Amino acid sequence: MDFVHKSVLLSESIEWLNIDPSGVYVDGTAGGGGHSYHIAEKLNENGRLIAIDQDPDAIAAAGKRLERFDNVTIVQSNFSSVKGVLMSLGIDKADGILLDLGVSSWQLDSAQRGFSYHHDAPLDMRMSQQGTSAYDIVNGSEPGELVRILSIYGEEKFAKNIVREIMKARETKPVETTFELAEIVKNAYPMKARQKGHPARKTFQALRIAVNEELDRLKEGLSNSFDVLNKNGRLAVITFHSLEDRIVKKQMADWCTGCTCPSDFPICVCGNKPKAKLVTRKPIEPSETELAENNRARSAKLRVCEKL
Repeated sequence: MDFVHKSVLLSESIEWLNIDPSGVYVDGTAGGGGHSYHIAEKLNENGRLIAIDQDPDAIAAAGKRLERFDNVTIVQSNFSSVKGVLMSLGIDKADGILLDLGVSSWQLDSAQRGFSYHHDAPLDMRMSQQGTSAYDIVNGSEPGELVRILSIYGEEKFAKNIVREIMKARETKPVETTFELAEIVKNAYPMKARQKGHPARKTFQALRIAVNEELDRLKEGLSNSFDVLNKNGRLAVITFHSLEDRIVKKQMADWCTGCTCPSDFPICVCGNKPKAKLVTRKPIEPSETELAENNRARSAKLRVCEKL
């Protein structure tokens, strides 16, 4: 199946990056190359784009999509390693960085990747296709750890019920497929709660986050991205759920905070100065037109800050 993915908030993210045609830009989550293509189109012969993705399938797709551009370099890595990626290319700073978080439509729709409860497939969920899988976590974790994962990463209030059912299933055989896990979750849900969307949605989100260490990588990626930005460089981040958005919102607020002295101090003694300014006071959300064309964009939020 071809790598097909509709880039969310495409025109908005390109606009708010405020692209300098001669600048250096990074698409830290290139996917199939949608955002990257539109960034590259705005660059002249002196500009440069580094497109990063950890998924080898995405790298192959981005390579085809971007092959006409001579000033694009494609790197297989996690966006959290952006500082090391740029250093390896002899680049010190970037003028703009875009991070489009979450799972691509292609990954969700590719049954063999095991991301979705809509397709029966081996439990996997590894974006890099390496390391610990969802199968390993579901079948190898202690009950307390599974409850923690579902409660924190999925904000799943029925986590204990679900884990209890998983442990029962594990007594007979390992939980091997997405449909097996989805059925276990469904059976653990109270009947009334099953009416509010698919019961397995939060569990699958939690496992995906745990498998790919997404929140840890996000914190590292934000810090490293900001470090390599030039003065007046912009960081644009698209999130898809509240856990990601809270991390991005807090980090950008911290960068934009100046003096932290108590209000009754006559002068500042802390010496703190803002490192950035918010370009978007409130998150930018998809238009009604985009939502009509791509329902998966419904939870997307774009936040942008500029380094001082």
